[in-house]
Amino acid sequence: MARSTPISRNVGRLSRSQVAAKRGLHKGKKTGAAAPKQEAPAHTEKTVGGKGNGGKRLIPTQKASKYYPTEDVRKPKVSRKVAGKAALRASITPGTVLILLAGRFAGRRVVFLKQLDSGLLLVTGPFKLNGVPLRRVSQAYVIATSTKVDIAGAKVPETVNDAYFAKSKSGKNSKEGEFFGEGKEKKEFPAEKKSEQKNVDAPVLEAVKKVDNLAKYLKASWGLSNGDRFHELKF
Repeated sequence: MARSTPISRNVGRLSRSQVAAKRGLHKGKKTGAAAPKQEAPAHTEKTVGGKGNGGKRLIPTQKASKYYPTEDVRKPKVSRKVAGKAALRASITPGTVLILLAGRFAGRRVVFLKQLDSGLLLVTGPFKLNGVPLRRVSQAYVIATSTKVDIAGAKVPETVNDAYFAKSKSGKNSKEGEFFGEGKEKKEFPAEKKSEQKNVDAPVLEAVKKVDNLAKYLKASWGLSNGDRFHELKF
């Protein structure tokens, strides 16, 4: 039993709350079970007296609010539209050289392979030429050029789909661990994806070598300079 040593008559060194904290009863397990809550009925039946009111009536247990909001809160309409596959632009065909306008590889030229089920474009650098791997790109962020690569012999495996680009859900490190540099081990690129990249790029590279200066064209990055009139440029 925690006690408060008296300083003077009827005056203790500790207050009542400090004594209660010392006893630590709040830390113990509560053995008493809470009584089950009884659900009140929505309506109660009452008899109403009087000559004109004789009989029984159902009266709601909870009275309705006397006040209502001054403005009606609009409920969003349920859309019945289903997002379909985006239509491909007429200027984008398999083998078309595209210019990326956004992202990590903005300004690089890539070769269009095919359109995925999500509507995104599957493109490649090839990786050996300009360092752009297999990527998904929205056609809203590319410029289609008049240059084309003959990729009739290139076949994209079925494994290279939208699921191919999904990120693996790994355990997140704590902020304290990140501050001290813990858990920053560099992950190795999967060997399967390396082989798939080489298999896809091999026929594309062969087609590029057959055309003069096409490899240099793909290696060079694109950008605007001062005074360039974008609306007058032809790609």
